[in-house]
Amino acid sequence: MVSLQLGVVSRLVEGPEEALRKVAEMGFPTTQLICWDPDWFTAEMAERVRASSEQNQVAISTLWVGTPGKYVWDLVRGPSTIGIVPESTREERMPALYKGADFAEMIGAPSITTHVGFIPDDPLTALYRQVTEALRGIAQYCADKGIGFWFETGQETPVTLLRTMEDIGTDNLGINLDPANLLLYGKANPVDALDVFGRYVRGVHAKDGEYPTNGRELGVEKPLGQGRVGFSRLIGKLVDLGFDGALTIEREISGPQQIADIKSGKRYLESILANL
Repeated sequence: MVSLQLGVVSRLVEGPEEALRKVAEMGFPTTQLICWDPDWFTAEMAERVRASSEQNQVAISTLWVGTPGKYVWDLVRGPSTIGIVPESTREERMPALYKGADFAEMIGAPSITTHVGFIPDDPLTALYRQVTEALRGIAQYCADKGIGFWFETGQETPVTLLRTMEDIGTDNLGINLDPANLLLYGKANPVDALDVFGRYVRGVHAKDGEYPTNGRELGVEKPLGQGRVGFSRLIGKLVDLGFDGALTIEREISGPQQIADIKSGKRYLESILANL
């Protein structure tokens, strides 16, 4: 049996006491704590997170930092709205990542994670150089604090992501592998993607899904085990690569069905780990 820890995403907007209580009640020892509002990143809130983490015995595996402004999660407007790639919103969004790094240090999280956006495939463009420079700045800031900067997969091909990390060049870069996103955005088979960047994977979103069926909309997210990811092969390959991070369930729906799918997903992952 492989002893990887399981987790589930939680949201700071619920308040850390309630968010981490729910994680513990579902039987998860870890969580990726998500926050889209940098105004929450205060010393007082950090104390509440640390106290709630200790009280509920839930470890923060990474702080997932969203940046302000409008995001359109599709294949048409996504490139101009997601992350820090769009030049029109980069200046207002970068400070949120820096504040997130400060907050991660305060709560003892090992890293911050974010969607960078649709990184250009062409490394000779001005846009690629600008994005890489901005990312080098935040990555070095994180390194100076002793924390990592993790890219969540999705909007870029594995090769583009690898090249970007190589060009940034700091030694604290990692990947939060969302295998479903690689499918949903039509970028890669997630198991094969590990041949490209597997050695950099530090965390995993346990999420399932399908490829797009048209050129405008993302593919459909599915409950764990009902999509195309192939988690038995994925987890086995990660283990062979030396991965020892958390498998964090993310089910991007709401209501009772979300809870039911999370609980079902937990059993599904436990069965895979028990047979590796």
